[in-house]
Amino acid sequence: MTISETSKLASPKQLAERSLIRLGAVTTGIVVTNLFAPQILVGLIGRSLAMTAFQAGLVSTLTLLGYALGLLLLVPLVDLVENRRLILRTLGCAILAALATAFAPSPSLLLLATFVLGASCAAIQMTVPLVASIVAQERRGQAIGEVMSGLMIGILLSRPAASLMADLWSWRAYYFASAVLMALLAAALGRYLPTLQPAARVGYIDLLRSFPRLLREEPVLRVRAWTASLVMASFTAFWSAVALRLPDAPFMLDAKGIAAFALIGVAGAAATPLAGRWGDRGWARPMFFAAHLCIIGSLALCACAGVMESRIAALLVLCLGTILLDVGITADQTLGRRAINLLRPEARGRINGLFVALFFVGGGVGCAGASLAWSYAGWTAVCAVAAGFGMLGLLTDVLTRTGTS
Repeated sequence: MTISETSKLASPKQLAERSLIRLGAVTTGIVVTNLFAPQILVGLIGRSLAMTAFQAGLVSTLTLLGYALGLLLLVPLVDLVENRRLILRTLGCAILAALATAFAPSPSLLLLATFVLGASCAAIQMTVPLVASIVAQERRGQAIGEVMSGLMIGILLSRPAASLMADLWSWRAYYFASAVLMALLAAALGRYLPTLQPAARVGYIDLLRSFPRLLREEPVLRVRAWTASLVMASFTAFWSAVALRLPDAPFMLDAKGIAAFALIGVAGAAATPLAGRWGDRGWARPMFFAAHLCIIGSLALCACAGVMESRIAALLVLCLGTILLDVGITADQTLGRRAINLLRPEARGRINGLFVALFFVGGGVGCAGASLAWSYAGWTAVCAVAAGFGMLGLLTDVLTRTGTS
């Protein structure tokens, strides 16, 4: 049999896998926008519904709180309920919640709808392990990397996309469009998503009780969730403060310029498939070193950009630093997900839920650290705090090889 004949025989399965991976990437990218768009829409929502400052602040908070609870209470169902049916039902709840948000007539109904929408976005973390499970172990890192690239692009595009739609139409148009897109995704997933029966044979309460035991028994989960939390802290510290810095000298960007700058980070998502492939080849340990060094170096560039006199030079250096920062962060996230998805198949849902919930905590710590640093010492201090999280990741690389095989 010739090489061409062999490739033709293998191509149908490979094409099916590739199509499902791309569908998974699109799904995670679109669904995740619902988590971050409220941060840019909150002012418009508050004015539209005559909300108090406290109520307006709850829009984003309840969305993210709902997501956190979804990670801990819904994602473990991956280990108990047939995965295709679970994902479609959860996505169906997200569609209804997005429509309810779009047509909410009062603050209380909107807050309830955004909470349910956030919880239903847990479908993201149900999709990632399902896609990983259908791919052979030697290609799992590449598959996770491609799905994660969709996730990162969705996170980075969520704010500018929501801002653009709100400017063209209204904030309600964003949520209506999100519901329509998720409905189209649900139709595609219903047709192409394979069924996956869970391996666990325990009750739901026992699933939840197993979280502490999984953390205790799985050092790979502990270490990789730790470094993922650190890099997420760097990510949120940088992106929560950079919008405050860009209107001032030497950058001097207006609102449209800041929205355009947010698109720069999308380039970093290109690193995710590469990180996954290199992890599959056994290069995870040097890649973790490179990722954390990249984060530290990128933040040094961003700090330097803030003290430059030339506007053009400052913007170029800041853009380079931003791209390198996102490359480092997405590489760590991809390699970490690859490592945990090689653990117990019967606990894949709980492991993924724990992993994401823990790095979500890191994101909150990063926001708090950036807020304090900005208040007391400005942009340079923010970059130093964000780089400090990267240095802790690098120290972890030196001290352990856990999760690098």
